[in-house]
Amino acid sequence: MTSLFRIELRKLLTYSTFWILLALQCSLLFIFFYARGHVQVNGQMAGATLYQFPKLWMHLTYVSSFLNLIPAILIIILVTDEYTFRTLRQQVIDGFSRANLVQGKYAVVLLVAVLLSLYLLLLGLGFGLYFSPSSGGGSMFTEAQSILYYLVQLVGYMSMAMLVAFLLRKTGLAILAFMAYSLIIERLIQWQMPDSIDKYFPMKAMGALVQNPHKELEQMVLGASDFLTPLQATVPVVLYVSLFCFLSYQILRMRDL
Repeated sequence: MTSLFRIELRKLLTYSTFWILLALQCSLLFIFFYARGHVQVNGQMAGATLYQFPKLWMHLTYVSSFLNLIPAILIIILVTDEYTFRTLRQQVIDGFSRANLVQGKYAVVLLVAVLLSLYLLLLGLGFGLYFSPSSGGGSMFTEAQSILYYLVQLVGYMSMAMLVAFLLRKTGLAILAFMAYSLIIERLIQWQMPDSIDKYFPMKAMGALVQNPHKELEQMVLGASDFLTPLQATVPVVLYVSLFCFLSYQILRMRDL
């Protein structure tokens, strides 16, 4: 497993698409969060309250959740490239099992999730300390567990994206299928289901990990809806990740490479 992870790491370090998408994710996150705080509300800059600890963490992770499609696309490209260049077949010839191949890709998923979560943590500290330098250490990290929930959410998104990539093998088709399910298909199904059931659907459970700081206003406009709390959503999301991992392995096991 260690040697396979080293192989995956060597691929990433020399892969320009990985660095481009990672830089895009980090840049857009900074721009979006900066712009969100500089909106004028009643003549005052929203950042005066948006960047204050401890509520900053909820706002930051909520903004970040809208960019989860980028790391998901990155994982799809990494997996489908393995089929394009026949590297999965070569690794099996070299002695790695198909379970090892899935484990290697999940190691990449965890690596990307940890890197982006650490960046989010540093970004939040930077904004918070700059705009509220007198904050005490206690309030600074009061709601920082939102970063951990965001990490779990990222792993969930990328795990689903990886399953779609293993299933369809083609980059463009896999990206379109993932976007169609995450943005349209599941929502259409949810509308036909009671809240007591649809709150356990994959995308809705993942979305519940990161709280909307304006949830009360949203429910006032759109009507009340039943959501899991972040802690409650962690269990089904972890189960989904395990399921996606198992299905990815089964697809590799049953198909020719």
